This record gives sequence, C-alpha cells and structure tokens, in this order.
Amino acid sequence: MRSSFARLVLILALLLPVYFAGAALGARFGVLEWQLSLGTLIITWGPRLILGVLALAVVALIATLLKAPRKGWRSAMVAMLIPLAALGYLVWVRGQAEGIPPIHDISTRPGDPPVFAPELMAERSRSPGTNPVVSLGVPVSTLEKYQGPRFAELADRTLGQIAAEAYPEVRPLTTAATPAAAWAAALAEAQGQGWTIVAQDPVAGTLDATATTFWFGFKDDVAVRVRPDGAGAVIDVRSTSRVGLSDLGANAARIEAYLDGVSGRLQP
Repeated sequence: MRSSFARLVLILALLLPVYFAGAALGARFGVLEWQLSLGTLIITWGPRLILGVLALAVVALIATLLKAPRKGWRSAMVAMLIPLAALGYLVWVRGQAEGIPPIHDISTRPGDPPVFAPELMAERSRSPGTNPVVSLGVPVSTLEKYQGPRFAELADRTLGQIAAEAYPEVRPLTTAATPAAAWAAALAEAQGQGWTIVAQDPVAGTLDATATTFWFGFKDDVAVRVRPDGAGAVIDVRSTSRVGLSDLGANAARIEAYLDGVSGRLQP
C-alpha cells in the first residue's frame, strides 16, 4: 500500500513538466490565450501544484521509511526531488527578474531608433492587446502602462535611459563593409535566426521582421536599419514585445545575438 502510494506520487511528479509544457505550448499553438496559460495556469496554479506534489512526496517518503518492509522509498525520493528542482528553478527565475527593469522595447540607439515599417505596424494593429509603439525618449510617467506607485522610482527617466543602464552592451554595430554588404548580411542573419520577414528595402537599408518564441509563441517585432558610416556602415536594431510589460531581458539578448551573427557574417 505504501509503495503503491509512493509510485502514484511519482507519477504525479513526472506529470508536472508535462503540465507546464502543455500550458506553454497551448499558448504557442493558439489553443489557450497567453494570459490563461502564463498568468493562471503557470504563475497562479503552478507553484501550488509543485508544493502540493512536494507535500505528498514527503508524506510518501516518511511512510515508506517509517517501518519495515521499507519499499517504495526510492520512488518517493525521486518524486520529492522533481518538485524541489522546479521550486529551485522558480526561485532562480524570480531572482533574475528582480534585477531586470520592467521594459520591453530596446534599441541600439534610443535617441534615434529604427522606425517600424507600415506593413509591420499593420500586423501589430491586427493583434489584440498589442503594446503601443512609443517614443523611447519620453519620461515613463507619461506612458499609460507605467502609472502607479510601483513605477515611482522610474517616473522621471525615459525608456531609453533605463534600457541603456540595464543593457550597456546593446550598441550599434559599426563595420568596414559597404552598406549594401552590411544590409545583405543583416537580412541573411534575420532569416538564419528564423524570423519572419515582414518588410525589406535594400535601397533604404531597412528590414522588419517578427520573432516568435518557442514557448508561449510570444511575438516580438524587430526593425533593422543600415546606414553609411564613413567608408563603412553602421547597423541599428530595435526589438519590442507585442504583449507583456517586462520581457525579462529577451529583447536585449535577441539584439546582441543578432548583431553577433551579423558581425560573423561580415568577417572576411
């Protein structure tokens, strides 16, 4: 009886990753709204399920070790380790999030960011609940999403200033390559990253694309601009999330990885 209970709890523990993956992929493939998937199933109910399974695993472990024959304790131990690992991951994510500002719009040049093409803006307008594209140079206190005491410390700063302080490594890419060669490399890298190209203009040196995350299927829009810079070229990027307030650093990481890839393509 005790060993059967331990095996049952182990099955429940093994179903935890299935639950979280199902919630995330449900949003990814449009079966669930992302607010339900992330907000309710994962953020609200996820920790409760983890703690519930952990409690059952502790009970099962104690029950199997309490008296002979001590069968099933290994199953109970594994069942306990799975939610403990999940809790450790949640604590790590929370710690990472606390050091990341609540922004979702990043550019290599906040004072003069690339402009999203009309085609991409039209796509954004068709997505319900999409974040507005705002100026990176105005105080956040003037923006609707940043009202309330939670954002009091940021009120007089601009999104560009906040981003530059949080992600100083996000900068324009300067290259000795010609603007045409730089634009070709920028397009090739965008395609290599798996982005959906929405608009491209080799004459103006611009391209617009949408990156879709594997988990949840979040869509982030990217604008790339290539301009002459002396005998070479300079590449600027803007990446912004369609939904959510904080991107947990995803847009900055995307820009860095993208420009690293472009730089590699431009190496002789």
